Amino acid sequence: MFTSDDHRYMARALQLAERGLYSTDPNPRVGCVLVRDGVIVGEGWHARAGEPHAEIHALRAAGERARGATVYVTLEPCCHHGRTPPCSEALIAAGVARVVVAMQDPNPRVAGGGLAQVQAAGIAIDSGVLAAEAEALNPGFVSRMRRGRPYVRCKLAMSLDGRTAMASGESQWITGAHARADVQRLRARSSAIVTGVGTLLTDDPSLTVRLDERSAEEFRQPLRVILDTQLRMPATAKLLAQPGQTLVLTASDAAAPRVALEQAGAEVVQMPAGAGGIDLAAAMQTLAAREINEVLVECGAVLAGGFLQAGLIDELIVYVAPVLLGDGARGLFHLPGLERMDQKRALEIRDIRKVGGDWRITAVPCSPDGA
Repeated sequence: MFTSDDHRYMARALQLAERGLYSTDPNPRVGCVLVRDGVIVGEGWHARAGEPHAEIHALRAAGERARGATVYVTLEPCCHHGRTPPCSEALIAAGVARVVVAMQDPNPRVAGGGLAQVQAAGIAIDSGVLAAEAEALNPGFVSRMRRGRPYVRCKLAMSLDGRTAMASGESQWITGAHARADVQRLRARSSAIVTGVGTLLTDDPSLTVRLDERSAEEFRQPLRVILDTQLRMPATAKLLAQPGQTLVLTASDAAAPRVALEQAGAEVVQMPAGAGGIDLAAAMQTLAAREINEVLVECGAVLAGGFLQAGLIDELIVYVAPVLLGDGARGLFHLPGLERMDQKRALEIRDIRKVGGDWRITAVPCSPDGA
């Protein structure tokens, strides 16, 4: 169905889409290539919400050469008026001959409507070339549209004997500078960073993105989310003085600490309680309602175990340092009730690579039936 040229030009469109990795939120990352008579006549990618979409940039670059061209775009053209006009109408007006998309848009406001509109105008359409690669570029947007919750990554760092901190709570630094720089890139692509109040009280983190190789205009500061069941977070926490927004999710209705945090710049939202703390599924739904696509969870063993047991972790990123902390140090996950081998939690390892002097393991949790 698809030619080698279709794959080649769509691969180029995906390369362009990746340029928006840190900046398009809450929109998806999209790239577009226009080809006429075997020559690329226009390229574009979506840079940030409110600015022109990838197709518009490519059409502007092509000018009159867009007429009769084939359009390669990584996501179905939008067909509704949002912050910008519909791309489907722009493609029709430009007189393109064929539109090839990697995947249909899971947004219910589009969901095949963009392709239908283009096809009704007499333009040939094809869908599905490099679809898996396109979806992998936008896991959070796809998750929010299909499941009503963000895509959740849990980032952890451990010693070779599986420990995350000394018994005292001291944990800085288990891993080296290269691994910590890699974490900054994970933060930069995330819509929100989530941690628990226990980690905040122990480490007083900033939870900001620090990318030395990029200017501040090339990425956003993710929303900082603190899960604080009893509102123990002090109004003097370091992160409240950092650029960006802080959201505190709590099960408490105590007025005094809420007012203190709000006066310090935080937004405080009361959530339903769940097992051992805040209802984590409800918390993720709340973030989805705020157009949060990708969540990076950076936390201790108790909260990491809670996310895992709730079935909310889509991807685990574990940095392993070649050090030993001893059996008195703290473990990776708090998972009470696991007493037999048939209760073990299975993971599928998707990637292992060296990062400086450490190793990064990427894994996904398996369902109880092993899927």
